[in-house]
Amino acid sequence: MSAPLQPESSSADVLIIGGGLSGALLGAQLLRQPGRRRLLVIEPRQALGRGEAYSASQLGHTLNGNAARMSVNPDNADDLTQWLEQHIAAGGWPESAEQGVPVAELFPPRGLFGCYARQRLAEAQAWGARQGAWLEHVQAEVVDLQVEQQGLVVTLDDGRSLRGARAVLATGMFAAARTARVDDDGFNVAAVDPWDVAAMGNIDPDGRVLIIGSGLTMVDALVSLDVAGHRGPVEVFSRHGLLPQVRRQPPAWNDFLAADPDVRSPLQLLRALRAECRQAYEQGIDWQAPLDTVRVHIARLWSQASDRQRRQFVRHVRPWWESHHHRSPPQGAAMLQRLLQEGRLRIHAASLQRVITVPGGSPSIAVRFRGQSTITEVRAAALINSSGIEYDWRRVDRALPRQLLQRGLIQPGPLALGIGADAGGAVQHADGHFSDRLFALGPPLRGMWWESTAVTDVALQAKALALRLATVQG
Repeated sequence: MSAPLQPESSSADVLIIGGGLSGALLGAQLLRQPGRRRLLVIEPRQALGRGEAYSASQLGHTLNGNAARMSVNPDNADDLTQWLEQHIAAGGWPESAEQGVPVAELFPPRGLFGCYARQRLAEAQAWGARQGAWLEHVQAEVVDLQVEQQGLVVTLDDGRSLRGARAVLATGMFAAARTARVDDDGFNVAAVDPWDVAAMGNIDPDGRVLIIGSGLTMVDALVSLDVAGHRGPVEVFSRHGLLPQVRRQPPAWNDFLAADPDVRSPLQLLRALRAECRQAYEQGIDWQAPLDTVRVHIARLWSQASDRQRRQFVRHVRPWWESHHHRSPPQGAAMLQRLLQEGRLRIHAASLQRVITVPGGSPSIAVRFRGQSTITEVRAAALINSSGIEYDWRRVDRALPRQLLQRGLIQPGPLALGIGADAGGAVQHADGHFSDRLFALGPPLRGMWWESTAVTDVALQAKALALRLATVQG
């Protein structure tokens, strides 16, 4: 545990609530801004910079983007590549040679990426200390927040209170597998954590395993099962039965959206993208090439769309967008294909109706297969929740989201995705006003920008928010 705070050190210029990647990147950017300031990062984990995503310890749990796409430095796209080159040259990550590609095309383990993020934060701390700026890690969880006339006060789960002139919600992602929900029917109680290899070692190695959700978390679950020595059948259930496409390294493609400003709605985007992909196919070029040019325009297209257009996108396009845009690393995709070829893995298009739990018994689920009206019960040796991320803060059964909603300090974002805020991250209160004390970045702003979880997205937001906070300090 962190040492108890002394009374004189219980206040800060900025309180950063959450010390995963979002909080660490914001802290690093603030430390490099001119001026003296004191930052408190409140994070229950022992290490900053890891959070849910980068606390994984298995080498098989890799980034879903190659090194060239995952820099935490918005001013240097090659930062991770350069760090990896030095790390590998020094004898670190010897397994990298197995991928047989240049360093920029490597898919590093997420745990190793967490080390990279921590090192960049440590470097910023050293630089900041020379300029009179300090960052301290308070190992605790924030359970309440109140706004006062001169700032804010947060209450920690150990009873302590901290004060700050401003605070930032850098809470990261609420992984569904690890997040209790207000309307939870016991799903997570019965399910095995997708990343808990030790728990999977207790599953009958020949028993059937059921997985809910067919996205990237499912790929992680398959890796975990393999490491745990599972050799039985695995059945995956998701509403559309779509699997993540494998990420490849396509050639450069013309930025067709920059050349056509008339593309503004999700439907126009879909039509234009299909046309570009057809052109690529006719030229013998990977369809991922035109798709990858869309990323830089996502925030603009989403923010200018109407609520009706956004709902249409979420309802009709989102499953295909997620499976084609959030692609699987080659290693995970290769394992998935091997399991399919061996007949051990089956993918079902079906909607989950309920989880049936019997104390001391095997878990079972009730599902409705696509095209059928009847409900089918499926029993297995184990159940894994790989349903992704919970973005609706009203459903997150955690103390801080509950208190913020109850106090009217936040309101749901567009389509109840995350929370409302202005373009610079100032949180929107329930009365519609934007706060000059409370801010947010990263996954909580999903409703504002749609894509607000990728490393490059968070890095850009952290840089902009740090500049804003440094400008209004005091």
